Amino acid sequence: MRRAAALLALAALPVAVLAVFFVLPVSGMVSRGFSDGIGPVLDVLGRPRTHRVLWFTVWSAGTATALSVVLGLPAAYALHRLSWPGSRVVRAALLVPFVLPTVVVGVAFRELLGEAGPLGFLGLDGTAAGIVAGLVFFNVAVVIRTVGAAWESLDPRAGEAAAALGAGPATVFRTVTLPALRPAIVSAATVVFLFCATGFGVVLTMGGLRYSSVETEIYLLTTNLLDLQAAAALSILQLVVVTLLLTAAARVRVPAVVRRSVPRPRRPRRQDVPVLVATAVLLALVAAPLVTLLVGSLRAQGHWSLANYRALGTPGTALLVPVTTALATSLRTAFDATWMALLLGGLVAVVVTRRSHGSTERRVRGVLDGFFMLPLGVSAVTLGFGFLITLGSFRENPLLVPIAQALVALPLVVRTLVPVLGGVDDRLRQAAASLGAGPLRQFLTVDLPVVWKPLLAAAGFAFTVSLGEFGATSFLARDESPTVPVVIFRLIGHPGAMNYGMALAASVVLAAATAVVMLLVERLRVPSIGAF
Repeated sequence: MRRAAALLALAALPVAVLAVFFVLPVSGMVSRGFSDGIGPVLDVLGRPRTHRVLWFTVWSAGTATALSVVLGLPAAYALHRLSWPGSRVVRAALLVPFVLPTVVVGVAFRELLGEAGPLGFLGLDGTAAGIVAGLVFFNVAVVIRTVGAAWESLDPRAGEAAAALGAGPATVFRTVTLPALRPAIVSAATVVFLFCATGFGVVLTMGGLRYSSVETEIYLLTTNLLDLQAAAALSILQLVVVTLLLTAAARVRVPAVVRRSVPRPRRPRRQDVPVLVATAVLLALVAAPLVTLLVGSLRAQGHWSLANYRALGTPGTALLVPVTTALATSLRTAFDATWMALLLGGLVAVVVTRRSHGSTERRVRGVLDGFFMLPLGVSAVTLGFGFLITLGSFRENPLLVPIAQALVALPLVVRTLVPVLGGVDDRLRQAAASLGAGPLRQFLTVDLPVVWKPLLAAAGFAFTVSLGEFGATSFLARDESPTVPVVIFRLIGHPGAMNYGMALAASVVLAAATAVVMLLVERLRVPSIGAF
Protein backbone atom coordinates (compact mmCIF):
# COMPACT_ATOMS: atom_id res chain seq x y z
CA MET A 1 0.00 0.00 0.00
CA ARG A 2 2.86 2.36 0.83
CA ARG A 3 4.54 1.70 -2.54
CA ALA A 4 1.24 2.18 -4.40
CA ALA A 5 0.61 5.46 -2.57
CA ALA A 6 4.14 6.69 -3.37
CA LEU A 7 3.70 5.75 -7.05
CA LEU A 8 0.40 7.61 -7.29
CA ALA A 9 1.82 10.64 -5.48
CA LEU A 10 4.79 10.91 -7.87
CA ALA A 11 2.60 10.43 -10.94
CA ALA A 12 -0.21 12.75 -9.82
CA LEU A 13 1.30 16.05 -11.01
CA PRO A 14 2.43 14.87 -14.49
CA VAL A 15 -0.87 13.05 -15.03
CA ALA A 16 -2.87 16.14 -14.04
CA VAL A 17 -0.82 18.45 -16.29
CA LEU A 18 -1.13 16.14 -19.29
CA ALA A 19 -4.84 15.62 -18.66
CA VAL A 20 -5.55 19.37 -18.66
CA PHE A 21 -3.04 20.65 -21.20
CA PHE A 22 -2.76 17.71 -23.57
CA VAL A 23 -5.71 15.31 -23.39
CA LEU A 24 -8.28 18.10 -23.14
CA PRO A 25 -6.98 20.14 -26.14
CA VAL A 26 -6.53 17.06 -28.32
CA SER A 27 -9.98 15.76 -27.38
CA GLY A 28 -11.46 19.16 -28.17
CA MET A 29 -9.76 19.15 -31.54
CA VAL A 30 -11.09 15.67 -32.34
CA SER A 31 -14.62 16.63 -31.29
CA ARG A 32 -14.42 19.79 -33.43
CA GLY A 33 -13.45 17.68 -36.43
CA PHE A 34 -16.43 15.33 -35.95
CA SER A 35 -18.91 17.96 -34.76
CA ASP A 36 -21.05 17.45 -37.89
CA GLY A 37 -20.39 13.75 -38.26
CA ILE A 38 -17.84 11.93 -40.36
CA GLY A 39 -19.10 13.37 -43.65
CA PRO A 40 -17.24 16.72 -43.50
CA VAL A 41 -14.05 14.91 -42.47
CA LEU A 42 -14.26 12.61 -45.49
CA ASP A 43 -15.02 15.64 -47.67
CA VAL A 44 -11.83 17.37 -46.51
CA LEU A 45 -9.77 14.22 -47.04
CA GLY A 46 -11.24 13.85 -50.54
CA ARG A 47 -10.22 17.31 -51.76
CA PRO A 48 -7.60 17.37 -54.57
CA ARG A 49 -5.54 19.91 -52.62
CA THR A 50 -5.52 17.60 -49.60
CA HIS A 51 -4.18 14.82 -51.81
CA ARG A 52 -1.42 17.12 -53.12
CA VAL A 53 -0.53 18.15 -49.57
CA LEU A 54 -0.39 14.53 -48.39
CA TRP A 55 1.72 13.46 -51.36
CA PHE A 56 4.18 16.31 -50.91
CA THR A 57 4.46 15.58 -47.18
CA VAL A 58 5.21 11.88 -47.75
CA TRP A 59 7.50 12.46 -50.75
CA SER A 60 9.59 15.23 -49.19
CA ALA A 61 9.88 13.43 -45.84
CA GLY A 62 10.87 10.13 -47.50
CA THR A 63 13.49 11.74 -49.73
CA ALA A 64 14.95 13.79 -46.87
CA THR A 65 15.07 10.69 -44.66
CA ALA A 66 17.02 8.68 -47.24
CA LEU A 67 19.52 11.51 -47.77
CA SER A 68 19.91 12.03 -44.01
CA VAL A 69 20.81 8.36 -43.51
CA VAL A 70 23.29 8.35 -46.41
CA LEU A 71 25.02 11.52 -45.21
CA GLY A 72 24.81 10.70 -41.50
CA LEU A 73 26.31 7.20 -41.42
CA PRO A 74 29.91 8.20 -42.33
CA ALA A 75 29.81 11.07 -39.82
CA ALA A 76 28.42 8.77 -37.12
CA TYR A 77 31.41 6.47 -37.57
CA ALA A 78 33.98 9.27 -37.75
CA LEU A 79 32.65 11.07 -34.68
CA HIS A 80 31.87 8.11 -32.42
CA ARG A 81 34.44 5.43 -33.32
CA LEU A 82 37.45 7.57 -34.15
CA SER A 83 39.41 9.98 -31.97
CA TRP A 84 40.95 12.98 -33.69
CA PRO A 85 41.62 16.63 -32.77
CA GLY A 86 38.47 18.74 -32.87
CA SER A 87 36.05 15.80 -33.06
CA ARG A 88 34.08 17.02 -30.01
CA VAL A 89 33.64 20.49 -31.51
CA VAL A 90 32.56 19.03 -34.87
CA ARG A 91 30.11 16.71 -33.09
CA ALA A 92 28.55 19.67 -31.29
CA ALA A 93 28.50 21.76 -34.49
CA LEU A 94 26.64 19.05 -36.40
CA LEU A 95 24.07 18.84 -33.60
CA VAL A 96 23.30 22.59 -33.72
CA PRO A 97 21.00 22.37 -36.80
CA PHE A 98 18.71 19.90 -35.02
CA VAL A 99 17.93 22.33 -32.22
CA LEU A 100 17.82 25.43 -34.41
CA PRO A 101 14.38 26.98 -34.77
CA THR A 102 12.86 25.69 -38.00
CA VAL A 103 12.07 29.23 -39.08
CA VAL A 104 15.78 30.12 -38.74
CA VAL A 105 16.66 27.16 -40.95
CA GLY A 106 14.16 28.39 -43.53
CA VAL A 107 15.59 31.93 -43.47
CA ALA A 108 19.17 30.63 -43.76
CA PHE A 109 18.32 28.52 -46.82
CA ARG A 110 16.43 31.37 -48.45
CA GLU A 111 19.53 33.52 -48.02
CA LEU A 112 21.76 30.74 -49.41
CA LEU A 113 19.56 29.75 -52.36
CA GLY A 114 17.97 33.12 -53.19
CA GLU A 115 18.77 35.05 -56.34
CA ALA A 116 21.45 37.09 -54.54
CA GLY A 117 22.77 34.12 -52.56
CA PRO A 118 25.96 32.14 -53.23
CA LEU A 119 23.95 29.24 -54.71
CA GLY A 120 21.29 31.36 -56.36
CA PHE A 121 22.48 30.24 -59.80
CA LEU A 122 21.08 26.76 -59.05
CA GLY A 123 17.52 28.10 -59.07
CA LEU A 124 16.50 26.09 -56.00
CA ASP A 125 14.86 28.90 -54.04
CA GLY A 126 11.21 28.11 -53.42
CA THR A 127 11.49 24.62 -54.95
CA ALA A 128 10.81 21.18 -53.55
CA ALA A 129 14.53 20.37 -53.78
CA GLY A 130 15.34 23.40 -51.63
CA ILE A 131 12.80 22.30 -49.01
CA VAL A 132 14.27 18.77 -48.95
CA ALA A 133 17.75 20.26 -48.49
CA GLY A 134 16.48 22.25 -45.52
CA LEU A 135 14.89 19.15 -43.99
CA VAL A 136 18.13 17.17 -44.40
CA PHE A 137 20.12 20.00 -42.83
CA PHE A 138 17.73 20.01 -39.90
CA ASN A 139 17.58 16.23 -39.27
CA VAL A 140 20.91 14.64 -40.22
CA ALA A 141 22.02 15.12 -36.59
CA VAL A 142 19.39 12.57 -35.49
CA VAL A 143 21.10 9.88 -37.56
CA ILE A 144 24.54 10.90 -36.31
CA ARG A 145 23.54 10.84 -32.65
CA THR A 146 21.29 7.76 -32.70
CA VAL A 147 23.44 5.53 -34.91
CA GLY A 148 26.66 6.97 -33.46
CA ALA A 149 25.61 6.10 -29.91
CA ALA A 150 24.88 2.51 -31.00
CA TRP A 151 28.11 2.32 -33.01
CA GLU A 152 30.08 3.68 -30.07
CA SER A 153 28.98 0.79 -27.86
CA LEU A 154 29.56 -2.07 -30.34
CA ASP A 155 32.11 -4.65 -29.33
CA PRO A 156 34.90 -4.36 -31.95
CA ARG A 157 36.09 -7.94 -31.45
CA ALA A 158 33.55 -9.44 -33.88
CA GLY A 159 34.76 -7.21 -36.70
CA GLU A 160 38.39 -7.84 -35.79
CA ALA A 161 37.79 -11.61 -35.92
CA ALA A 162 36.19 -11.31 -39.37
CA ALA A 163 39.13 -9.22 -40.57
CA ALA A 164 41.57 -11.79 -39.19
CA LEU A 165 39.81 -14.45 -41.29
CA GLY A 166 40.49 -12.41 -44.44
CA ALA A 167 37.36 -10.25 -44.78
CA GLY A 168 37.94 -6.79 -46.23
CA PRO A 169 36.56 -3.59 -44.66
CA ALA A 170 33.51 -3.59 -46.94
CA THR A 171 32.75 -7.23 -46.13
CA VAL A 172 33.16 -6.63 -42.39
CA PHE A 173 30.77 -3.70 -42.57
CA ARG A 174 28.19 -5.61 -44.62
CA THR A 175 28.26 -8.86 -42.66
CA VAL A 176 29.08 -7.80 -39.09
CA THR A 177 28.61 -4.09 -38.44
CA LEU A 178 25.51 -3.35 -40.51
CA PRO A 179 23.37 -6.16 -39.00
CA ALA A 180 24.30 -4.94 -35.53
CA LEU A 181 23.42 -1.35 -36.43
CA ARG A 182 20.24 -2.14 -38.36
CA PRO A 183 17.86 -1.54 -35.40
CA ALA A 184 19.49 1.84 -34.68
CA ILE A 185 19.38 2.83 -38.36
CA VAL A 186 15.71 1.86 -38.72
CA SER A 187 14.85 3.66 -35.50
CA ALA A 188 16.72 6.80 -36.60
CA ALA A 189 15.11 6.73 -40.05
CA THR A 190 11.64 6.41 -38.52
CA VAL A 191 12.22 9.37 -36.21
CA VAL A 192 13.76 11.44 -39.03
CA PHE A 193 10.74 10.76 -41.23
CA LEU A 194 8.51 11.90 -38.38
CA PHE A 195 10.50 15.11 -37.89
CA CYS A 196 10.60 15.80 -41.65
CA ALA A 197 6.85 15.23 -42.01
CA THR A 198 6.27 17.72 -39.19
CA GLY A 199 8.92 20.25 -40.28
CA PHE A 200 6.56 23.19 -39.93
CA GLY A 201 8.86 26.22 -40.06
CA VAL A 202 11.06 24.99 -42.91
CA VAL A 203 8.14 24.32 -45.27
CA LEU A 204 6.23 27.44 -44.22
CA THR A 205 9.24 29.71 -44.78
CA MET A 206 10.57 28.14 -47.99
CA GLY A 207 7.45 26.70 -49.61
CA GLY A 208 5.30 29.82 -49.75
CA LEU A 209 1.93 29.13 -51.35
CA ARG A 210 3.29 26.64 -53.87
CA TYR A 211 4.25 23.85 -51.50
CA SER A 212 2.46 22.90 -48.32
CA SER A 213 2.77 20.04 -45.85
CA VAL A 214 0.03 18.80 -43.56
CA GLU A 215 1.30 21.05 -40.75
CA THR A 216 1.47 24.22 -42.84
CA GLU A 217 -1.94 23.43 -44.31
CA ILE A 218 -3.40 23.22 -40.78
CA TYR A 219 -1.81 26.59 -40.01
CA LEU A 220 -3.11 28.24 -43.19
CA LEU A 221 -6.61 26.79 -42.75
CA THR A 222 -6.71 28.15 -39.21
CA THR A 223 -5.14 31.59 -39.58
CA ASN A 224 -5.96 32.59 -43.17
CA LEU A 225 -9.16 30.77 -44.11
CA LEU A 226 -10.66 30.30 -40.61
CA ASP A 227 -11.75 26.79 -41.67
CA LEU A 228 -11.36 25.20 -38.23
CA GLN A 229 -13.26 22.03 -39.10
CA ALA A 230 -11.00 21.27 -42.08
CA ALA A 231 -7.94 22.00 -39.93
CA ALA A 232 -9.28 19.63 -37.26
CA ALA A 233 -9.83 16.91 -39.87
CA LEU A 234 -6.21 17.18 -41.05
CA SER A 235 -5.01 17.25 -37.43
CA ILE A 236 -6.85 13.97 -36.76
CA LEU A 237 -5.25 12.38 -39.82
CA GLN A 238 -1.82 13.59 -38.73
CA LEU A 239 -2.40 12.32 -35.19
CA VAL A 240 -3.20 8.82 -36.48
CA VAL A 241 -0.21 8.69 -38.83
CA VAL A 242 2.25 10.05 -36.27
CA THR A 243 1.02 7.61 -33.63
CA LEU A 244 1.58 4.71 -36.04
CA LEU A 245 5.10 5.97 -36.78
CA LEU A 246 5.90 6.25 -33.09
CA THR A 247 4.60 2.74 -32.49
CA ALA A 248 6.87 1.46 -35.27
CA ALA A 249 9.81 3.40 -33.83
CA ALA A 250 9.17 1.97 -30.36
CA ARG A 251 9.24 -1.59 -31.73
CA VAL A 252 12.70 -1.12 -33.25
CA ARG A 253 14.16 1.27 -30.65
CA VAL A 254 17.52 0.12 -29.38
CA PRO A 255 17.34 -0.35 -25.61
CA ALA A 256 19.29 2.55 -24.12
CA VAL A 257 21.40 1.51 -21.17
CA VAL A 258 24.33 3.06 -19.39
CA ARG A 259 27.29 0.84 -20.20
CA ARG A 260 30.04 0.50 -17.66
CA SER A 261 32.65 -0.15 -20.35
CA VAL A 262 32.51 1.45 -23.76
CA PRO A 263 35.22 0.69 -26.36
CA ARG A 264 37.63 3.61 -26.54
CA PRO A 265 37.70 5.44 -29.89
CA ARG A 266 40.87 4.74 -31.85
CA ARG A 267 43.13 6.95 -33.90
CA PRO A 268 42.22 7.22 -37.62
CA ARG A 269 44.00 4.96 -40.10
CA ARG A 270 44.50 5.19 -43.82
CA GLN A 271 41.29 3.31 -44.60
CA ASP A 272 39.34 5.90 -42.56
CA VAL A 273 40.20 8.77 -44.93
CA PRO A 274 36.95 8.43 -46.99
CA VAL A 275 34.70 8.76 -43.93
CA LEU A 276 36.73 11.70 -42.63
CA VAL A 277 36.39 13.40 -46.01
CA ALA A 278 32.64 12.69 -46.07
CA THR A 279 32.36 14.18 -42.57
CA ALA A 280 34.27 17.29 -43.67
CA VAL A 281 31.95 17.67 -46.67
CA LEU A 282 28.90 17.33 -44.42
CA LEU A 283 30.33 19.93 -42.03
CA ALA A 284 30.82 22.32 -44.96
CA LEU A 285 27.26 21.73 -46.16
CA VAL A 286 25.94 22.42 -42.66
CA ALA A 287 28.11 25.51 -42.23
CA ALA A 288 27.21 27.05 -45.63
CA PRO A 289 23.67 28.25 -44.73
CA LEU A 290 24.79 29.52 -41.33
CA VAL A 291 27.77 31.42 -42.72
CA THR A 292 25.59 32.90 -45.45
CA LEU A 293 23.08 33.94 -42.78
CA LEU A 294 25.82 35.68 -40.77
CA VAL A 295 27.25 37.46 -43.81
CA GLY A 296 23.81 38.62 -44.92
CA SER A 297 23.06 40.03 -41.47
CA LEU A 298 26.21 42.16 -41.68
CA ARG A 299 25.23 43.75 -45.03
CA ALA A 300 22.94 46.78 -45.24
CA GLN A 301 22.33 48.80 -48.42
CA GLY A 302 25.23 47.06 -50.14
CA HIS A 303 27.79 47.86 -47.44
CA TRP A 304 29.24 46.12 -44.39
CA SER A 305 27.34 47.43 -41.42
CA LEU A 306 25.84 46.61 -38.02
CA ALA A 307 22.68 48.52 -38.91
CA ASN A 308 20.55 45.37 -38.90
CA TYR A 309 21.62 44.58 -35.36
CA ARG A 310 21.15 48.16 -34.17
CA ALA A 311 17.64 48.11 -35.63
CA LEU A 312 16.72 45.19 -33.36
CA GLY A 313 16.28 47.67 -30.53
CA THR A 314 13.51 49.65 -32.23
CA PRO A 315 9.99 48.55 -33.22
CA GLY A 316 9.14 48.67 -36.93
CA THR A 317 6.14 48.52 -39.19
CA ALA A 318 5.97 44.74 -38.82
CA LEU A 319 6.38 44.72 -35.03
CA LEU A 320 4.73 46.18 -31.98
CA VAL A 321 7.82 45.60 -29.83
CA PRO A 322 11.59 45.69 -30.49
CA VAL A 323 13.31 42.40 -31.29
CA THR A 324 15.38 42.79 -28.12
CA THR A 325 12.16 42.73 -26.12
CA ALA A 326 11.07 39.60 -28.00
CA LEU A 327 14.44 38.02 -27.18
CA ALA A 328 13.89 38.74 -23.49
CA THR A 329 10.43 37.19 -23.80
CA SER A 330 11.93 34.11 -25.51
CA LEU A 331 14.56 33.66 -22.81
CA ARG A 332 12.04 34.08 -20.01
CA THR A 333 9.59 31.70 -21.68
CA ALA A 334 12.32 29.11 -22.37
CA PHE A 335 13.45 29.29 -18.74
CA ASP A 336 9.91 28.67 -17.51
CA ALA A 337 9.40 25.86 -20.03
CA THR A 338 12.70 24.26 -19.00
CA TRP A 339 11.97 24.04 -15.27
CA MET A 340 8.46 22.77 -16.05
CA ALA A 341 9.83 20.09 -18.39
CA LEU A 342 12.52 19.08 -15.89
CA LEU A 343 10.04 18.87 -13.03
CA LEU A 344 7.56 16.79 -14.99
CA GLY A 345 10.21 14.75 -16.80
CA GLY A 346 12.10 14.02 -13.58
CA LEU A 347 8.97 12.75 -11.87
CA VAL A 348 8.07 10.65 -14.92
CA ALA A 349 11.59 9.16 -15.10
CA VAL A 350 11.51 8.21 -11.41
CA VAL A 351 8.04 6.65 -11.76
CA VAL A 352 8.85 4.46 -14.77
CA THR A 353 12.35 3.32 -13.73
CA ARG A 354 11.75 2.07 -10.18
CA ARG A 355 11.74 -1.71 -9.89
CA SER A 356 8.21 -3.10 -9.90
CA HIS A 357 7.00 -5.51 -7.22
CA GLY A 358 4.36 -7.64 -8.88
CA SER A 359 2.70 -7.78 -12.29
CA THR A 360 0.04 -5.20 -11.42
CA GLU A 361 2.59 -2.55 -10.51
CA ARG A 362 4.57 -3.39 -13.66
CA ARG A 363 1.48 -2.93 -15.84
CA VAL A 364 0.64 0.37 -14.13
CA ARG A 365 4.15 1.68 -14.77
CA GLY A 366 3.94 0.55 -18.40
CA VAL A 367 0.64 2.37 -18.90
CA LEU A 368 2.04 5.51 -17.27
CA ASP A 369 5.15 5.37 -19.48
CA GLY A 370 3.02 5.20 -22.62
CA PHE A 371 0.75 7.98 -21.37
CA PHE A 372 3.67 10.32 -20.65
CA MET A 373 5.05 9.76 -24.16
CA LEU A 374 1.79 10.86 -25.82
CA PRO A 375 3.02 14.44 -26.53
CA LEU A 376 5.63 12.96 -28.86
CA GLY A 377 2.76 11.56 -30.93
CA VAL A 378 1.22 14.98 -31.54
CA SER A 379 2.94 17.73 -33.49
CA ALA A 380 3.42 21.16 -31.97
CA VAL A 381 1.09 22.69 -34.54
CA THR A 382 -1.70 20.28 -33.61
CA LEU A 383 -1.10 20.96 -29.92
CA GLY A 384 -1.20 24.73 -30.44
CA PHE A 385 -4.36 24.40 -32.50
CA GLY A 386 -5.93 22.30 -29.73
CA PHE A 387 -5.05 24.97 -27.18
CA LEU A 388 -6.58 27.59 -29.45
CA ILE A 389 -10.01 25.98 -29.73
CA THR A 390 -10.47 24.45 -26.26
CA LEU A 391 -8.93 26.58 -23.52
CA GLY A 392 -11.18 29.61 -23.92
CA SER A 393 -10.27 32.61 -21.78
CA PHE A 394 -7.17 30.80 -20.42
CA ARG A 395 -5.56 31.47 -23.82
CA GLU A 396 -4.63 34.95 -22.55
CA ASN A 397 -2.66 33.54 -19.62
CA PRO A 398 1.08 34.23 -20.07
CA LEU A 399 1.94 30.75 -18.74
CA LEU A 400 0.19 29.02 -21.64
CA VAL A 401 3.13 29.40 -24.08
CA PRO A 402 5.75 27.95 -21.67
CA ILE A 403 3.36 25.12 -20.79
CA ALA A 404 2.97 24.26 -24.48
CA GLN A 405 6.74 24.42 -24.99
CA ALA A 406 7.33 22.27 -21.90
CA LEU A 407 5.02 19.60 -23.33
CA VAL A 408 6.98 19.69 -26.61
CA ALA A 409 10.27 19.23 -24.71
CA LEU A 410 8.94 16.68 -22.19
CA PRO A 411 9.56 13.48 -24.24
CA LEU A 412 13.16 14.54 -24.92
CA VAL A 413 13.78 15.12 -21.20
CA VAL A 414 12.23 11.77 -20.30
CA ARG A 415 14.22 9.84 -22.91
CA THR A 416 17.41 11.48 -21.64
CA LEU A 417 16.84 10.67 -17.97
CA VAL A 418 15.15 7.24 -18.14
CA PRO A 419 18.19 5.28 -19.44
CA VAL A 420 20.40 6.77 -16.74
CA LEU A 421 18.03 6.17 -13.83
CA GLY A 422 17.20 2.73 -15.23
CA GLY A 423 20.89 1.84 -15.15
CA VAL A 424 21.23 2.48 -11.39
CA ASP A 425 21.45 -0.79 -9.47
CA ASP A 426 18.35 -1.00 -7.29
CA ARG A 427 20.34 -2.88 -4.67
CA LEU A 428 22.13 0.36 -3.81
CA ARG A 429 18.79 1.96 -2.97
CA GLN A 430 17.82 -1.09 -0.91
CA ALA A 431 21.11 -0.90 0.99
CA ALA A 432 20.54 2.80 1.71
CA ALA A 433 17.00 2.04 2.87
CA SER A 434 18.26 -0.71 5.19
CA LEU A 435 20.57 1.87 6.79
CA GLY A 436 17.60 4.10 7.53
CA ALA A 437 17.61 6.44 4.49
CA GLY A 438 14.23 7.66 3.35
CA PRO A 439 13.20 8.04 -0.32
CA LEU A 440 14.58 11.59 -0.55
CA ARG A 441 17.88 10.64 1.07
CA GLN A 442 18.14 7.63 -1.23
CA PHE A 443 17.71 9.87 -4.27
CA LEU A 444 20.30 12.39 -3.03
CA THR A 445 22.93 9.78 -2.19
CA VAL A 446 22.35 7.12 -4.88
CA ASP A 447 20.63 8.63 -7.90
CA LEU A 448 21.73 12.27 -7.96
CA PRO A 449 25.50 11.61 -8.28
CA VAL A 450 24.74 9.52 -11.39
CA VAL A 451 22.03 11.66 -12.95
CA TRP A 452 23.29 15.23 -12.47
CA LYS A 453 25.18 15.43 -15.79
CA PRO A 454 22.31 14.00 -17.86
CA LEU A 455 19.96 16.29 -15.92
CA LEU A 456 21.96 19.35 -16.97
CA ALA A 457 22.12 18.03 -20.53
CA ALA A 458 18.35 17.51 -20.53
CA ALA A 459 17.94 21.08 -19.29
CA GLY A 460 20.09 22.29 -22.19
CA PHE A 461 18.05 20.34 -24.73
CA ALA A 462 14.77 21.56 -23.23
CA PHE A 463 15.98 25.17 -23.18
CA THR A 464 17.08 25.19 -26.82
CA VAL A 465 13.96 23.38 -28.01
CA SER A 466 11.79 25.87 -26.13
CA LEU A 467 13.85 28.84 -27.31
CA GLY A 468 13.23 27.97 -30.93
CA GLU A 469 9.75 26.41 -30.72
CA PHE A 470 7.56 27.87 -33.44
CA GLY A 471 4.70 25.46 -34.19
CA ALA A 472 2.58 25.82 -31.04
CA THR A 473 3.86 29.32 -30.23
CA SER A 474 2.70 30.67 -33.59
CA PHE A 475 -0.89 29.98 -32.49
CA LEU A 476 -0.56 31.19 -28.90
CA ALA A 477 1.87 34.13 -28.80
CA ARG A 478 0.21 37.51 -28.32
CA ASP A 479 1.11 40.45 -30.56
CA GLU A 480 2.50 42.47 -27.66
CA SER A 481 4.70 39.62 -26.36
CA PRO A 482 5.96 37.53 -29.30
CA THR A 483 8.96 35.21 -29.16
CA VAL A 484 11.91 35.61 -31.52
CA PRO A 485 10.86 32.82 -33.97
CA VAL A 486 7.44 34.47 -34.32
CA VAL A 487 9.10 37.85 -34.86
CA ILE A 488 11.41 36.43 -37.55
CA PHE A 489 8.46 34.97 -39.44
CA ARG A 490 6.58 38.26 -39.26
CA LEU A 491 9.61 40.21 -40.47
CA ILE A 492 10.20 38.05 -43.54
CA GLY A 493 6.48 38.28 -44.32
CA HIS A 494 6.64 42.09 -44.64
CA PRO A 495 8.33 43.79 -47.61
CA GLY A 496 11.34 46.01 -47.09
CA ALA A 497 15.11 45.54 -46.98
CA MET A 498 15.28 46.65 -43.34
CA ASN A 499 12.67 44.10 -42.22
CA TYR A 500 14.54 41.32 -44.00
CA GLY A 501 17.89 42.48 -42.59
CA MET A 502 16.43 42.51 -39.08
CA ALA A 503 15.12 38.97 -39.65
CA LEU A 504 18.64 37.85 -40.61
CA ALA A 505 20.16 39.55 -37.55
CA ALA A 506 17.56 38.07 -35.21
CA SER A 507 18.15 34.64 -36.74
CA VAL A 508 21.90 34.94 -36.09
CA VAL A 509 21.31 35.93 -32.46
CA LEU A 510 18.99 32.96 -31.94
CA ALA A 511 21.37 30.55 -33.71
CA ALA A 512 24.31 31.80 -31.62
CA ALA A 513 22.40 31.27 -28.37
CA THR A 514 21.48 27.75 -29.50
CA ALA A 515 25.08 26.93 -30.46
CA VAL A 516 26.44 28.05 -27.10
CA VAL A 517 23.97 25.86 -25.22
CA MET A 518 24.75 22.87 -27.44
CA LEU A 519 28.50 23.25 -26.85
CA LEU A 520 27.82 23.14 -23.12
CA VAL A 521 25.59 20.06 -23.57
CA GLU A 522 28.35 18.33 -25.55
CA ARG A 523 30.76 18.80 -22.65
CA LEU A 524 28.22 16.98 -20.45
CA ARG A 525 27.69 14.18 -22.96
CA VAL A 526 27.36 10.65 -21.60
CA PRO A 527 26.97 7.48 -23.72
CA SER A 528 23.26 7.20 -22.89
CA ILE A 529 22.43 10.53 -24.50
CA GLY A 530 22.26 9.64 -28.13
CA ALA A 531 18.83 8.40 -29.06
CA PHE A 532 16.17 10.96 -29.74
